[in-house]
Amino acid sequence: QVQLVESGGGLVQAGGSLGLSCAASGNFFSINTMGWYRQAPGKQRELVAAITSLGSTNYVDSVKGRFTISRDNAKNTLYLQMNTLKPEDTAVYYCNAEIKSWAGKYDYWGQGTQVTVSS
Repeated sequence: QVQLVESGGGLVQAGGSLGLSCAASGNFFSINTMGWYRQAPGKQRELVAAITSLGSTNYVDSVKGRFTISRDNAKNTLYLQMNTLKPEDTAVYYCNAEIKSWAGKYDYWGQGTQVTVSS
């Protein structure tokens, strides 16, 4: 059973920082691209940042220069460091990973963690 478990998030004032983590557990062979998505109330889920297994990254324009995605392949863990947070960053953040196991190659999602930025 493959699982993604997120931690971090919470309430912070505008201009502050938060960090998110997402650990993959279970029986699998490899993790390909990992990413962070977010969904604000009344809006569609959007990709915030992604990172390949080799470390190539991409970000949505609205977070470039403020957020940093990284991963520790030895620990099967994904991170998102969020700096200079804005109220519009408020959302539920989800981690996502493409994982190959005996069952095949599938996308897995974390349970989501709330990030609230107050003005």
